Amino acid sequence: MTVITDNAEIRALRALGAALMRPRAILVITAHWETQGKTHLTAQAAPPTIHDFRGFPQALYDVRYPAPGAPWLLDRIEALVGADTIQRDSEWGFDHGAWGVVQPLFPDADVPMVAMSLDRGRDADGHVALARALAPLRDEGVLVIGSGNVIHNLALWRQAAGTQPDWALDFQRRSNAAIRAGDLGALTRFAPDDRAAAQAINSGEHFLPLLYPLAMRSADEPAALFNDHIDGALSMTSVIVGTVPEGFALAA
Repeated sequence: MTVITDNAEIRALRALGAALMRPRAILVITAHWETQGKTHLTAQAAPPTIHDFRGFPQALYDVRYPAPGAPWLLDRIEALVGADTIQRDSEWGFDHGAWGVVQPLFPDADVPMVAMSLDRGRDADGHVALARALAPLRDEGVLVIGSGNVIHNLALWRQAAGTQPDWALDFQRRSNAAIRAGDLGALTRFAPDDRAAAQAINSGEHFLPLLYPLAMRSADEPAALFNDHIDGALSMTSVIVGTVPEGFALAA
């Protein structure tokens, strides 16, 4: 709903997009595409827009994001991680995990884009390792976006919408501190009795995309937060790895 609603989060994403330099291409790791055994990449020249949800207003189903694909980026990713790691996929497209974040940033859909799945055969350390192998893309004009939610539990959100539960505030505080400090261990290893982490991460797919840009971060790079809001059991906390673009206000 953020995409079709006037709210602080969408205004911040639009402001960020206006401040960003135009990338050569975008690689978006989306929480809404889970695969097993290999990491899939959209391989079409013109990937379709996927509306992978139901029960929402027609305006959401009317959204199209016709960004072109990026064949050269597929070749480069394969060279970095090995052909046995990835699967070029001509069936999937840009789901709302992809266009829901990129559309506010680049509304003209004129930047070539590849969506990347989450291989659920990997554990958190496996995703970190894959991300580090892809890190050279950042120096080659590729904007890497991890699209999910740091806190995401729809079952609990239905009970707690409009509130800020103590467990969510606890996890927000700890995860924000780990992000700023570059402490990936604090974001990949949680105690079995860590109730806040269990509720925030839930089934995992919305948390894992966060690890990709953080794992690509070099030792001396800052990480800045914005959209750091909690609504029940959902957060829209967003992270910029590296220099904050000139003209973008983090408090937006």
